[in-house]
Amino acid sequence: METVNIKINGIPVEVPKGSTILEAAKLAHIDIPTLCFLKEINEIGACRMCVVEVKGARSLVASCVYPVNDGMEVWTNTPKVLASRRNTLELILSDHDRKCLSCVRSGKCELQKLCNDLNVEDELKYDGARNSYEIDDSAPHMYRDNNKCILCRRCSAVCEVTQSVGVIGANERGFETNISCAFDLPLGETSCVSCGQCIAVCPTGAIAEVDNTKEVFDAIADPDKYVIVQTAPAVRAALGEEFGLPIGTNVQGKMVAALRRLGFDKVFDTDFAADLTIMEEANEFLDRVNNNGVLPLITSCSPGWIKYCEHYYPDMLDHLSSCKSPQQMFGAITKTYYAEKMNLDPEKIVMVSVMPCTAKKYEIGREDQSAAGVPDVDISITTRELARMIDRIGLDFLSLPDEEFDDPLGRSTGAGVIFGATGGVMEAALRTAVETLTGKELPNLEFTDVRGTKGIKEATYHVAGMDINVAVASGLANAKELLEQVKSGEKNYHFIEIMGCPGGCVNGGGQPKQPASVRNFTDIKALRAKALYTIDANMPLRKSHDNPSVKQLYKEYLEKPGSKKAHEILHTTYVKRVVNKI
Repeated sequence: METVNIKINGIPVEVPKGSTILEAAKLAHIDIPTLCFLKEINEIGACRMCVVEVKGARSLVASCVYPVNDGMEVWTNTPKVLASRRNTLELILSDHDRKCLSCVRSGKCELQKLCNDLNVEDELKYDGARNSYEIDDSAPHMYRDNNKCILCRRCSAVCEVTQSVGVIGANERGFETNISCAFDLPLGETSCVSCGQCIAVCPTGAIAEVDNTKEVFDAIADPDKYVIVQTAPAVRAALGEEFGLPIGTNVQGKMVAALRRLGFDKVFDTDFAADLTIMEEANEFLDRVNNNGVLPLITSCSPGWIKYCEHYYPDMLDHLSSCKSPQQMFGAITKTYYAEKMNLDPEKIVMVSVMPCTAKKYEIGREDQSAAGVPDVDISITTRELARMIDRIGLDFLSLPDEEFDDPLGRSTGAGVIFGATGGVMEAALRTAVETLTGKELPNLEFTDVRGTKGIKEATYHVAGMDINVAVASGLANAKELLEQVKSGEKNYHFIEIMGCPGGCVNGGGQPKQPASVRNFTDIKALRAKALYTIDANMPLRKSHDNPSVKQLYKEYLEKPGSKKAHEILHTTYVKRVVNKI
């Protein structure tokens, strides 16, 4: 690798040629503050928080986009630089709702931290006209409060570049500029797919998930309700971040203990339903292969992806698996099989899910998601909301003992755990499909070709005398690229896994937020995924078809994968939707 030698704050540093000053400073263990910058997504140098002095330059330069050259001398902390950054913050705050105490991001707001770091006080030198906006709470999963927006454009960039949706962007000009939808439509009336990636990258409280924690507390306090909670695999790999633990720490045991102390009647694991999903999906795949069904079969676990397909690829709905997502399957089984087994009235069961995903809030209201005549899932909260609930009742999370999920719907296999990472659904399905096709036990359960955080992965496996071509995509821009290749005939696959969020559920829109200073230089999704693969590797059962509780469910209730009863309870339908974007 070709390198150049520069000086940062008088210290010699050798850095790769082509690096920006921001990247070079990071290598020198110096953090330069940013607001608008997101690596490879929003490299626009617009906010001017990252300005530095460069010897020979006529003015301060934006370090996030300014390339280094050999012999360059840079200063990141001069009085001129610090004064410029403070001035920028004061200008931003002059048109910003500063009700920090009531803001969901208080204490974790990037703007708030910069103001504290640079000693910007509430008494500002800029005072004058301010914009005033109504809060847009038209979508089921999130709200937008432009009174707290700093026009960094991270949200519109991730919506367009990463997700290829583009339903939000800059409208008006000058002082009137605001982030909104085309023709000022409410977000709920656009083709937003509810992925929540805009929430994940927003540095302030301008965008946040709809908070359903009060509904959960109210249900728990109601003596007539039987409140059950299920937790998705990716939650255990991220929840600890809300309590100061390193990214990718597995906190499954403490999470279960916390949920019991919150007052839930039963604490179950969505991984059980992930195993159940594999049983149904693998059967569906084999049925299509053996009976000339529509191929490729495309997974249906990600509600953000499903809504994207309904809006943007309605001609490919026949390719979607008819399986409900694990969240919905779990609710359906709880309110049918489990309710009958425990003599519970489905109407008195409150099914709460803890998900890494904001699209799950949208999914629970979809049609054809009520196996028992009532909604399969009643309330869906994010990982962040669970953390707030734990804080609200004063639990010392880090001191909690490790506890186990309740039986029988708390039993799962390693295949269910890896659902939370991109490629995990494919690998879990292959473990079952290959053993079903060959009738032999796999000597090696790791399908490493479909692992990793790369946006698109593909592999071919020779099984039972036939080649099975598979592909995995995460992030909707990558999904679009893959689908266009399939439609054009350039690629020929039998089975495709698509996750709406880059890296899969571990990087969902409901996961703990990390600031740009971390997002730009740390592979968050890889660290969280590693936790899931480590859990899988250490589990005694690693194949969905080996789950004894799933076997019992089919024996006692569903008969077999793909049965008429299984279809009535565990499968769903899709609809064609219109497109409305910027």
